[in-house]
Amino acid sequence: MRSLSAEVDVFDERVHKFVDVASVLASNATLTDLVGVLQRERDQLDLLLDVTNAVVTQLDTRELFRAVAPAIRRCVNADVAALSVYDAEAGVLRHHACDGPEHFSAASDVPMPSESTLDGSAAGYVFKIAQPRAFSALELEAFPESAFIRARGILSACAVPLASAHGVLGTLNLGAFSDNAFSPEHFPLLTRVAGQIAIALRNAFSYQRIEELNAQLSREKLYLEDEIRGEFQFEEIIGRSRALARLLREVQTVAPTDSTVLISGETGSGKELVARAIHQLGTRRERAFVKLNCAAIPTGLLESELFGHEKGAFTGAINTRIGRFELANQGTVFLDEVGEIPLELQPKLLRVLQEREFERLGSSRTLRTDARLIAATNRDLAALSAEHKFRQDLFYRLNVFPITVPPLRDRREDIPMLVRHFAQTFARRMKKTVETIPTETMEALTRYDWPGNIRELQNLIERAVILTTGQSLEVPLAALNARSNASPHAESVDTLDQAGRRHIVAALERSNWVIAGPNGAAVRLGVKRSTLQFRMRKLGISRPQQH
Repeated sequence: MRSLSAEVDVFDERVHKFVDVASVLASNATLTDLVGVLQRERDQLDLLLDVTNAVVTQLDTRELFRAVAPAIRRCVNADVAALSVYDAEAGVLRHHACDGPEHFSAASDVPMPSESTLDGSAAGYVFKIAQPRAFSALELEAFPESAFIRARGILSACAVPLASAHGVLGTLNLGAFSDNAFSPEHFPLLTRVAGQIAIALRNAFSYQRIEELNAQLSREKLYLEDEIRGEFQFEEIIGRSRALARLLREVQTVAPTDSTVLISGETGSGKELVARAIHQLGTRRERAFVKLNCAAIPTGLLESELFGHEKGAFTGAINTRIGRFELANQGTVFLDEVGEIPLELQPKLLRVLQEREFERLGSSRTLRTDARLIAATNRDLAALSAEHKFRQDLFYRLNVFPITVPPLRDRREDIPMLVRHFAQTFARRMKKTVETIPTETMEALTRYDWPGNIRELQNLIERAVILTTGQSLEVPLAALNARSNASPHAESVDTLDQAGRRHIVAALERSNWVIAGPNGAAVRLGVKRSTLQFRMRKLGISRPQQH
């Protein structure tokens, strides 16, 4: 900046000297022309100084351009000046700012577009070759997208690349209502001006990105704090059954990808825990895991929760609200009970999955998101789509990698581990000591079919810890038996011994009548080998003879 100021001062002295001489020798045309040349050079230096000052002090590139555009137009006899910025994601030049006569932007038969393609516009051509270029009226006709400027009287144009150390960011575009208004003589000055504007653009984009990241981190922090305060979470998936092992292998397979996952399973079977495991094992683990239960939100508010809304979009929208997909950008969105999303909202969800684009409610501005979607449901979406109660194309888009969480009755060998885990967890929270679980209690818990799955088991053990007064867990089995009689999965039994005998025989048959060892019936039933042998003798259970 100091060097430009020094250049201006030197030219000031030269201009004043020649003005004095010119006043004495006014008839000397050569000196008059020289004064004009020096004055133009001074205008150019003033322009460069103004641009440099604006770059240092102005982060809003549109305001910067409005401040310096009149001087640019004056120095090169242009009638219109404009900036185009390259959108790498869309592969087009976005029209960023324009300065010219008021009538230039007025409506005509050819509307002014908001963007230009690289192949269809003069600015796009200059962006690709990264060299300044002047265009005559005839040359402009070769570009289909120049119709809107020709319709407004532009007969010649010039475009200069906004070059920076990181590549070309866009173009500086000039137009004139006269023929051949631009020549290569203008290129050195315009290249210097474009270079300064490119610095300003780079600074503005960097600042904007920093602001967006800060805002994103703030939103994620608040959301995660709400999650921690709002609910009790278990961080591990408990169990070692074959059904659970198969499920975890599927989780490990899909987690490193960004593919959409559809988790199916009965209510309370642990679908959210599986979704969290996928997120934690994936590449997005450092970003937000944002969840939404679609069945818990009124239909009228669900669109706002998913995609956000602008202030005043509807009655009660007193502030702008950011939706879950925007909040989870570069993270994961978990939509539980996705089958409850109404049909009229499903096309918007499909668009997010396919195009990664959406608009907030009450806004026409298109936003983009890079959120991974994990959906969960306890309904048969394939059957719903066949009945036209769920969009078939959305079902196919969700069902990229389906995972089914087994119900607890299909992984009974995990029940003893879950019971111990929940008992210890709640005992610590309630500052109690639970050291033993009666064998009969564990057998009853293992035998029960758990229509509410892990959630039902967790709630029952919490109640049991509350009721426990000693060091042995006191489970209210009467309530459990009442539920068992009402359960659609329960078997009718006459006595506890008869039910126990049937359950032990089933476990022995599944383990090929092996009692001990990691795959033996004792482990499956969650009891010691000696306890199982005692129960077998008491109930008269023996291995059938092979014929």
